[in-house]
Amino acid sequence: MKGDLFSSQHMVRPAVEPGMTVENAKCIKYVVDGEMFARQGAMIAHRGGLQFERKGQGVGGMLKRAVTGEGLPLMAVRGQGEVWFAHEAQNCFIVEVEQGDQFTVNGRNVLCFDPSLSYEIKTVKGSGITGGGLFNSVFSGQGRLGLVCEGNPLVIPVSAQYPVYVDTDAVVGWTAHLQTSLHRSQSFGSMLRGGSGEAIQLMLQGEGYVVVRPSEETPQKVQQH
Repeated sequence: MKGDLFSSQHMVRPAVEPGMTVENAKCIKYVVDGEMFARQGAMIAHRGGLQFERKGQGVGGMLKRAVTGEGLPLMAVRGQGEVWFAHEAQNCFIVEVEQGDQFTVNGRNVLCFDPSLSYEIKTVKGSGITGGGLFNSVFSGQGRLGLVCEGNPLVIPVSAQYPVYVDTDAVVGWTAHLQTSLHRSQSFGSMLRGGSGEAIQLMLQGEGYVVVRPSEETPQKVQQH
């Protein structure tokens, strides 16, 4: 068989060692040797002796069902083999979480992660009930976390001198040691007159980084989750 489709550009690379790698801009490959976790429905192909199990609530610890504000369920993948993950042709990235660090990420951006990472579902501090239910997953431990993002994300440094304000529908995640609060950028009277459409943002202060995607979540896409 010949043609550009069968060139090395599209051919999957041989597995070198267990764990996750970026197969291409839209897909992450995970070489499973034991167990790993992924977003339900994200598997697009696999080979080898693998079993997929939907995770229910109350199984204990990190095996609990992780339900974020977007209602993201997880599955466990066990055995030996290779599996490829993707979600709506979004761009894929890998974050390496180091021991003693934390990474807070929006549940809609989680694709897969190592079993050595643990997570908690938390309400974003400072958002309160006026934040529309800002629930994020806080990952800790040591391991790799696979993320998806519509377009190429922006990584913006945050410092004590220069806090960063982000749209709550565009934020992907942020590093540890950042404080969050809601910031109102216009008066109530301005909101009644139409305003700018960006009335409330999430303000991040401290020392670290915030990851922002170059698009906002639309009501139609929210319903799909």
